[in-house]
Amino acid sequence: MPEKVIPIRHAASAAQRAPRYDGGPLKDAFGRRLRDLRISVTDRCNFRCVYCMPREVFGAEYPFLPHREILTFEEIARLARIFVGLGVKKIRLTGGEPLVRKDLPALVAMLAPLGVDLTLTTNGSTLARHARALKEAGLARVTVSLDSLEDTTFRAINDADFPVATVLEGIHAAAAAGLAPVKINMVVKRGMNDHQVLDMARHWRGTGHIVRFIEFMDVGSTNGWRMDDVVPSAEIVRRISAVWPLEPVDPDYQGEVAERWRYRDGAGEIGVISSVTQAFCRDCTRLRLSTDGALYTCLFAERGHDLKSLLRGGASDDDIRDAIAAVWRTREDRYSEIRTAETAKLRKVEMSYIGG
Repeated sequence: MPEKVIPIRHAASAAQRAPRYDGGPLKDAFGRRLRDLRISVTDRCNFRCVYCMPREVFGAEYPFLPHREILTFEEIARLARIFVGLGVKKIRLTGGEPLVRKDLPALVAMLAPLGVDLTLTTNGSTLARHARALKEAGLARVTVSLDSLEDTTFRAINDADFPVATVLEGIHAAAAAGLAPVKINMVVKRGMNDHQVLDMARHWRGTGHIVRFIEFMDVGSTNGWRMDDVVPSAEIVRRISAVWPLEPVDPDYQGEVAERWRYRDGAGEIGVISSVTQAFCRDCTRLRLSTDGALYTCLFAERGHDLKSLLRGGASDDDIRDAIAAVWRTREDRYSEIRTAETAKLRKVEMSYIGG
């Protein structure tokens, strides 16, 4: 278990348990409701993207989790049912790269009957091979990380010499399988790929897919984040709108991460995710479950809460439910609202461990 994971104790005595969940709306210390769950199914990835898993850290000797420490599909499905009982409406499967987890469609089939919005984020490298099976298992949509359409730039970012054409093939296969609209996430870093913003917008206009531009964030402790590297989303919107005029779109629901903009000529929409310059902590509705069963209340968290010990220690569903509810009720995270040069230096959990 990684450092800074807090054990959640389980005891037979009702007096020693977390307070019982009463079935009402579950709110944290700032009144935010639990709605979204992100489940990391693996801490491994076949890319070494420079802003997420830089090769100098995640090299051949990096100690990835041993198989016995990773939650089984049955354990994930059990926790997912409990989370849905607490109000979760959307589940996103992440990694690492989730499609390197063997037989992932089997997990999708186990989660689909929960009746939530079931989605997956992938780097797209093997999506063409898996898209149809994922759809048939019950997946609703996919989000594909694609940081450049320029092959040289894309290969430099993924640091695995992987061609952009294969990711584009995966996006087309996902759409053909019915996993649409596909969302395409582009992390924008100044001097790395910001020259590609207009090309990315141009490529996906009129396709029905939605490209979302994400500010370069100080997730984890290994990506060398500097504020000077951040391209503010407001600048991205101005750049695109100067060529293809945009207008704002109301969010689909409270707590939606992306700020939505549509083309005035009807050619679709884009999104921007502004965690650095326009923090959305006040509406954050997300919990994250790590590959080895730790619960994280923020993408920028320094520590998690151990659920695996409850799962494997004989705790009942009610006990686990009450423990999760207790964690959410005391949640006070608002990292992006209080970010400073000093907080950016804190040792935070890596994004490859809890998903983006």
